[in-house]
Amino acid sequence: MAEPFLIGDAMTGGYGSGADILHDCTIAVEKGQIAVIVGPNGAGKSTAMKAVFGMLNVRQGAVRLAGEDITKLSPQARVAKGMAFVPQTQNIFTSMTVEENLEMGAFLRRDDIKGTMEQVYHLFPILRDKRYQAAGELSGGQRQQVAVGRALMTQPQVLMLDEPTAGVSPIVMDELFDRIIEVARTGISILMVEQNARQALAIADKGYVLVQGANRFTDTGEALLADPEVRRSFLGG
Repeated sequence: MAEPFLIGDAMTGGYGSGADILHDCTIAVEKGQIAVIVGPNGAGKSTAMKAVFGMLNVRQGAVRLAGEDITKLSPQARVAKGMAFVPQTQNIFTSMTVEENLEMGAFLRRDDIKGTMEQVYHLFPILRDKRYQAAGELSGGQRQQVAVGRALMTQPQVLMLDEPTAGVSPIVMDELFDRIIEVARTGISILMVEQNARQALAIADKGYVLVQGANRFTDTGEALLADPEVRRSFLGG
């Protein structure tokens, strides 16, 4: 069987020389699909995603992108390989305009970025309306759209989102999820950590339930939503 497009395979590790947070943890996503990492607070969800992006020390296991071992590459080198990461906080330049933020996302590119910017504005029409406004003046949901749009300006193969709906209203959350589905339909793989587990699994092709840095359940989003034990333990019944 062919390996997934991106896989953090049997990862064990943590930050610096500290104790391991991940224990034989595997996270993967296929081309153009959405994989969601859920679990209780402190389960190692964001840590698992940061490990895949090269932000912490993986002592055992490996990270592979399109079959290439990228375990030793820096986050910057992974961006050059086609990975983009949107952190939960401090993910925009608040004093810059929306359009300047998007231009910053294309800093590695040497080609014409106008077409990609047009795609971002098509995906997030409100950003076109506010393109000359300081990003720091936007609502929480609009800021998240700027952050995702900026990541898309790198033309990534993989888009990694850490809690993209944190602190936004249910209506904005639904809208963001709709846009994430649209991004995946263009062939970009989405790997996402999300506290709103039920809603996230509903749009996920693959779901990972982590507990204490280890895989507890792995299945399709649909199967996890239907699993009585997952529902009882992690989804509030």
